[in-house]
Amino acid sequence: MSVTTQDAGDERIKSEPLLTKLMKRPELGAIAGVVLVFLFFAITADRSMFSLSGVMNFMTPASQLGILAIGAALLMIGGEFDLSIGSMVAFAGLFFGVCVVNWSLPLVVAIPMTFVFAALVGAINGNIVMRSGLPSFIVTLAFLFILRGLSLVGLKLATGGSTQLRGVRDAIEGDWLAPVFSGEAFGGLFAWLAEAGMIATFKSGAPKVPGIPVEILWFIAIALAATYVLLRTPAGNWIFASGGDSNAASNSGVPVRKIKVSLFMLTACCAALVAIITVMDAGSTDARRGFQKEFEAIIAAVIGGCLLTGGYGSAIGAFFGSIIFGMVVIGLTYTDFDQDWFQVFLGAMLLIAVLFNNAIRKRVTGER
Repeated sequence: MSVTTQDAGDERIKSEPLLTKLMKRPELGAIAGVVLVFLFFAITADRSMFSLSGVMNFMTPASQLGILAIGAALLMIGGEFDLSIGSMVAFAGLFFGVCVVNWSLPLVVAIPMTFVFAALVGAINGNIVMRSGLPSFIVTLAFLFILRGLSLVGLKLATGGSTQLRGVRDAIEGDWLAPVFSGEAFGGLFAWLAEAGMIATFKSGAPKVPGIPVEILWFIAIALAATYVLLRTPAGNWIFASGGDSNAASNSGVPVRKIKVSLFMLTACCAALVAIITVMDAGSTDARRGFQKEFEAIIAAVIGGCLLTGGYGSAIGAFFGSIIFGMVVIGLTYTDFDQDWFQVFLGAMLLIAVLFNNAIRKRVTGER
C-alpha cells in the first residue's frame, strides 16, 4: 500500500495542468505582446490600419525583419550571437547587385551565387568563434564593422565613386525568376476578389491591394520550416542541446561545432535573402542597407522567448516578435504620436522581454 501511495505522488508521472504547460512555452510573451499592441492601436490608431492594405503595410517590414529574426533566434537557441547580420544585408546586396548589373548574370545564377557567398562569410564567422574560443558577441561585432566598411569600399569600386548601385530593376526586367523574390503574389486571385466586390478597389476597378508581397510568403514559409526543424527533427534537438550545455552535448555525441557553424551560415543566408528581396524591390542597393537590423532582429528573437544564455527559444516566437515591430513602426504613422517613440518602445520591449523570459526560465528550471 505504501508503494502505491508513493507512486501516486511521484512528480515524474504527475500530469501538468494546461495553464502550467502554456506558461512554459517560449512564445507566450510574444503572443501576449501582439494582443496588447493590437488592442493599443485598435483604440488609438485610424481604423484603416487594420484594413487589408493596412495589414500589408505593417506585415511587409515585419516580414523583412522576421526573416532575420528567425535566423537570429535559431543561432541564439544554439548559444551564439551574430551582430553582423545587418551589415551582411548590405554586403550581400552589394554582391548581388554587382552580379546582375556589372556582370549581367541572370537571376538563376546570381541568386545561388549570393547565397553561397553569404554562407562562406557565415562559415568564416562561425569557424573563428569555434576555433578561437572567443565570444561570438566579440567576433561578430568585429564583422559588423568589417562588412559595413567593405560594402562602402566595394560600392565605390563598382560604381566609380558612389555609395549606391542603381540599375537593378532594368537588369532583371523580364527574368522568369524575379516574381519569386519581388513584387506581389496571387495577383489573379486579388483581381477576382476585387471584381466580386470582396476587397476595396480604386475608381478604375483595380484592387487597392494587388496581391501579397512575396516577402510575407517567405517569412511564413521560413517560420514554419524552422519550427518543424526545431520540434520534429534530430537537428532541432542538437540545436537545443548545443545551446543548453555544449560540453554535455559534445560528450553525448552531438556535433556541436558543425551545428553552430551551420547556424552562422544559415543566419548569413537569411540576411542574403533579405538583401535580394529589398534590392530587387528598390531597384538599387546602398551601403546603409540593413543598418541596425542586427539589434532589431535580436530584440525580436528575445521578445519571442529566446534566452540570452541559449538552449531555449522558439522560431514562432520570433515570428510574433517581428509582427510586433511591424505593427508599432507602421502603426505610429496612423496615430498622432511622435514616431520617435519607436526607439523608446525598442528599449522597453527588450527590458520587459528579458525580465519575463528570466521569470519563465526560473519557473521551468525550478531556480529561486
